[in-house]
Order: sequence, then C-alpha cells, then structure tokens
Amino acid sequence: MLNNRSQHTQLIKTEAKRLGFLSCGFSKADFLEEEAPRLEQWLNKNMHGEMQYMENHFDKRLDPRLLVDGAKSVISLLLNYYPQETQKNDTYKISKYAYGQDYHHVIKSKLRQLQEFISTEIGEVNGRAFVDSAPVMDKAWAVKSGLGWMGKHSNLLTQQIGSFYFIAELIVDLELEYDSPVTDHCGSCTACIDACPTEAIVKPYVVDGSKCISYFTIELKNEIPLSVKDKFDDWVFGCDVCQDVCPWNRFSKAHDEPLFNPHPELLSMTKKDWEEITEDVFKKVFQKSAVKRTKFSGFRRNVDFLK
Repeated sequence: MLNNRSQHTQLIKTEAKRLGFLSCGFSKADFLEEEAPRLEQWLNKNMHGEMQYMENHFDKRLDPRLLVDGAKSVISLLLNYYPQETQKNDTYKISKYAYGQDYHHVIKSKLRQLQEFISTEIGEVNGRAFVDSAPVMDKAWAVKSGLGWMGKHSNLLTQQIGSFYFIAELIVDLELEYDSPVTDHCGSCTACIDACPTEAIVKPYVVDGSKCISYFTIELKNEIPLSVKDKFDDWVFGCDVCQDVCPWNRFSKAHDEPLFNPHPELLSMTKKDWEEITEDVFKKVFQKSAVKRTKFSGFRRNVDFLK
C-alpha cells in the first residue's frame, strides 16, 4: 500500500508529464549551503555586471522557506524548447528559446494548471510558481531534484536530452518523496569553454555574466563596449554557442509545444532584413516573444553594433 507521500509524488509527476513537461523532480525546501559561498564570490567579483537585481534578496535566493511560508518541497520542472527548424546560417541570430511566445507566460499557465490539480487531488496546498522571475536558483534546485547536472557552461545538462529546456519551480508546503542528484558527465570535455566567443566561461562551472553575449544583447542598457566588437558571431539576441557545441545536445529532440513555434517570417529573415527592420515589423514578428525585452531601440542597437 502506497503511503500518502508516495501517492502524492506519483500523482504530481504523472500530471506534470500530461501537461507537457519533460521531467519533474522533488527536493526538500532547505538552505542551499553549497551555493551560498559560490553566489557571494560571484557577486563580489562583479560577474553580474549591471544586473543589480542579482544583489537583491540574497537570503531568499538561498532559502525557499523565505519565499513560501511553511515551504517543505521544491518541485522542479523542465520544458523543452528545442526547435524543429533553426535560422539560416548567414543571418543575425536569435537564441532558440526566444523563437516562439514568451516562455514566462506559456510556463506560468502550465504551472497554474499543476497547482489547481494539486489542490483538487491532494487538498489545500499553499505554494507559489516561479519561472525565472524571482530570486530562485532554479538550476541549483533542478540539480538537487535529480533532473540533471550542472555543466561546465553552468547550464543544466541531461544525458537523454541535453540542455535546450526551460526550468521552472513550484515551492509548496507539502512533504513529498525527494529525488537524488545525478552524477556529472562532462568528463574532460571543454567544448563550451573553448567555443565561447567572448571567453565568458572563465573556468569550468563559472560564467562571468558581464562577459556573456546574452548579457550584452539583453541585460546591458548602455552602449555595448567596443572591446567586444567582432566577437559576437552574429548573435543579436542571446547566444547558444556553448549549448550548440555541447556533445550532449546531439540528443536534443524537437519540442511539440505550438506556442514555441517561430513567427513564419523569423526563419527566413536575412541580414539585410534585420538591418532594415522597422518598428512595425519588429512588433509583428516579436509580438509575443521574449525578444520584446530589449524593446525596438535595444534591438536596433544590437543590429547596428554587428553591422
């Protein structure tokens, strides 16, 4: 006879799969002891650049019980975004995660459904959903929940499906059966470190965020420094280089989420199209995309920097 904890654990995993999540794992809501000194060091070395928000809520980042009263479990979930088709070779490139609709909205909707399911099937469970929008160390929790290991490029990696997926969490006041971390399978490979155009992966498992192309093209509000001119490898929003070269991504499979399909015009746009892009075209192609974060002016700045 299954005990309640086992039943609840199985129920949630089955429903997560039905909602389209790749995988679902559980860990005890506790203080992230190993992460604390790493995060402190990373901030002290200014590897967050102008991302001032990374300095806020230090304690909350490390302890989910400060985010949800009485939190007992962190439910970590992965959602695939690897596209069926990618952009042409000779064009300005956009990170694959931004091809379709903004993942925040897509995943939040699925998490709400999962929360409703838990309340209906299990009872009154207090919890909050998180998608990359609050001080939650999602990769650390996914590692603790056995969903993969932290790669040398500091992205979560799995042997079965590589790394092209979003990570989300539900932090709940429900006790569940917890998963164990998996072993690291990066071995002696340094493909991501060797391929990074701006040498942002300063050593295995440490990324200097202030040197990353994603930082320059999305987070940085000021002018992009000339010192990185000609190092962008045609990336105009985000960068996938460290993931593209990773041997484990040979196993990536295309997602089946229609909302992540790109706008029809996106894949056929040439460099000339990008250089002549108007605000109207920008709004049409990226109407619901995460690319809107840069606004038209920021996107224009990125294109002009690459010309």
